[in-house]
Amino acid sequence: MLRFANPEFFHLYWLLPLLLVFLVWAWHYKRSLIGRLGDSELVEKLMNSVSRKKQAWKQVLLFLTIAALIFALVNPQVGTRFEEVKREGIDVFIALDISKSMLAEDIAPNRFEKAKHEIGRFIDRLEGDRVGLITFSGLAFVQCPLTLDYSAAKLFLSDVEIGDIPTPGTAISEAISTASEAFVKKELKHKVLVLITDGEDHEGDPVAVAEEAAQAGMVIYTIGIGSPQGAPIPQYDSRGRRIGYLKDSSGQIVTTRLDVETLEKIAFSTGGQFFIASTGNSELSRIFTEIAGMEKKELSSREFTQFEDRFQIVLAFALLLLLIEAILSERRRKKRKAIS
Repeated sequence: MLRFANPEFFHLYWLLPLLLVFLVWAWHYKRSLIGRLGDSELVEKLMNSVSRKKQAWKQVLLFLTIAALIFALVNPQVGTRFEEVKREGIDVFIALDISKSMLAEDIAPNRFEKAKHEIGRFIDRLEGDRVGLITFSGLAFVQCPLTLDYSAAKLFLSDVEIGDIPTPGTAISEAISTASEAFVKKELKHKVLVLITDGEDHEGDPVAVAEEAAQAGMVIYTIGIGSPQGAPIPQYDSRGRRIGYLKDSSGQIVTTRLDVETLEKIAFSTGGQFFIASTGNSELSRIFTEIAGMEKKELSSREFTQFEDRFQIVLAFALLLLLIEAILSERRRKKRKAIS
């Protein structure tokens, strides 16, 4: 497969017709200057040793050299065969709560932004483990399937925003069930779910769902983000300006509290651990240390090889043409006189 690294340089070929016109003009202008030196027949005899054909060839070689140099700037590349890359690791899904309660500012700048920042740092530290991303509020969806492409995972993460899932609520049960479906079901180990939420689940029984997931080999680490004392949920207008705090039907400000007990039960029922997020420390770093000590499995993924540059070949050809042009003499070959 062929591609060009710098296709914008193809536009330089528009200059070649101008170069050709200039070379033809220079050729005729040179001939006219020679004609002004004196009698044309005498000048022709004096110039008899110069080969017009070789002069023309030198101009052609110069033209081709410039064309080849432009092609070298375009940098043709070849490659892109599939190769199988094998690594050892485990499968890790990160489930991120994107309900409106995650806008609370009891952790700076707010719960949601803090979580996204720490997830990005966690992905940067992975080596060989497959990672995926699940987002949830009232429903749960696989935002990014399990992958070894960490750049792609971070790209999906950067696109996540509060309100991406219009169904309100915090369905932790849905997040755990979605992860169970996304993991390889036949495996009874090498499966980790990192659940980041404020823990207020009014939709189901997340502890019971977690116990079922544990039987399928899943280990769940929970990170409670927020404070047990609670914090109000800010509201913003279409321009992103704060217009107050969320209120209930009676006009009272709604306070969102961290449900520590539920998150502890979810983690302990699967052999995982529970952490409370703090402003300075990274709880995901501690989870990473735990994961690093787990038994690994062999993972495989098909990836593209890198394209290989081929401008060197074109550049060498251009230099060869330039060398030929330099050593090509404009003189005619002297004919040897026959010895009688």
